[in-house]
Amino acid sequence: MPITQPCFRPAWWLNNPHLQTLYPALLRKVPPLQRKRERLSTPDGDFIDLDWYGENHGVIVILLHGLSGSSQSGYIVGLQRSLRQCGYASVAMNFRGCSGEPNRLARCYHSGETEDIDFVYQTLSQRYPETAFAAVGFSLGGNVLLKWLGEQGDNLNLSAAVAVSAPLLLNECATKLDNGFSRIYRKHLLDELKRYMHAKQRYLQTSGREAEADKLARLGDLANIQSFWRYDDRVVAKLHGFKDVHDYYRRCSSRQFLSAIRVPTLLIQAEDDPFMTPAVLPNADELAPLVQLEVCSAGGHVGFVISRNRCRADYWLEQRIPLFLSKYLPDSEGFVRGEQG
Repeated sequence: MPITQPCFRPAWWLNNPHLQTLYPALLRKVPPLQRKRERLSTPDGDFIDLDWYGENHGVIVILLHGLSGSSQSGYIVGLQRSLRQCGYASVAMNFRGCSGEPNRLARCYHSGETEDIDFVYQTLSQRYPETAFAAVGFSLGGNVLLKWLGEQGDNLNLSAAVAVSAPLLLNECATKLDNGFSRIYRKHLLDELKRYMHAKQRYLQTSGREAEADKLARLGDLANIQSFWRYDDRVVAKLHGFKDVHDYYRRCSSRQFLSAIRVPTLLIQAEDDPFMTPAVLPNADELAPLVQLEVCSAGGHVGFVISRNRCRADYWLEQRIPLFLSKYLPDSEGFVRGEQG
């Protein structure tokens, strides 16, 4: 499919990439949903927490959050509400350690960790063999989703997928976050990760998992790390079997997997994303026939805020994503609209 320019137009009072990024992250008020939590035990003795919303298990949309996010992130909760209005059930997957309780192993999550999403998908597809599945990933979760789709190729019975603000080239994104105003985002995310790792190490020690705690202790003091290049080299590469940060970025950047995707997939990216540069965006010849890339001139990072007036913000992604999915998912009568919808 070609690269297209969507109809997104930012709210006039948020016509700036940083305002688009920060407003929903800091100021959005999301009413809580009455969701049902389920804990899946993983084959390696850990767990993954899922948060379900909606009762129609004829369609299930799996949602993946971004770095330092969770199922509580505003973009996840907002989309779950929107999907239910369309008649779709959704399940928000919390990456390990992100559900409010530390996980049991030193292992955590990263931009290329696809074993857990595959485990969740396989578990649910076996439980609901007649269900139509789709998946949506944001930021880091978008990179994980695209990499998984490319790895699996024809092996998935997935109706559709959407990735938003995915860091398609991890090295480019890490360098971008070392420059200009983007360093504010870098500091916030690294501070969150350091707190996450410190709390995990303390939990492993106090719960009697000394061997796992020692794996984290051997990483050394993380306090002085001020770059994703250093963090990913010291922490992610060492914990997850990569040679170094270069090996991690090379193997886990999702852009190289786009040509192998066999599921109808929409990529939504913003040209002004403060986490990226134009070099991150793929060319049309890198996209598989079923992959559509929509490049917005504005929108920030997982922002895409629209509005008719200053008193109310609306979220374009919660319109665009269900519209795309509805082309490939059955409605309440089992009818699929298809491309002509």
